[in-house]
Amino acid sequence: MLSSGKLVAFLFTTDYDRARDFFVNKLGCQFVSHDQFALVVTLAGSTIRITKIPDFTPAKGTVLGWEVKNIEAIVDWLTKQGVTLEKYPFVQDQERGIWTTPDGTKVAWFKDPDGNVLSVSEHF
Repeated sequence: MLSSGKLVAFLFTTDYDRARDFFVNKLGCQFVSHDQFALVVTLAGSTIRITKIPDFTPAKGTVLGWEVKNIEAIVDWLTKQGVTLEKYPFVQDQERGIWTTPDGTKVAWFKDPDGNVLSVSEHF
């Protein structure tokens, strides 16, 4: 029964040092370990295993996201951390990169150093 387990996310990288710098120093993840199989970090009780694949090509869509309570504050914090938000053409707030969906949900996207698309979203 999966409901009794904890979710573990998996990402790929071409450079462990770059990935560690981004996830630990920019996003505030806690470093757990790094061995021959993966770089492991945690954030908000979830584990992210980052595996090195030399010829990795990132997916075109979002692969990991966080639901947050105040997206504007999070986007401002990410920007101060040096994270660049994606400014897709359909996004209404081109300054911050926040899209408001028809139901009022707000979403912003950014990429890690390997081009993995990550997001933050605020749901109502």
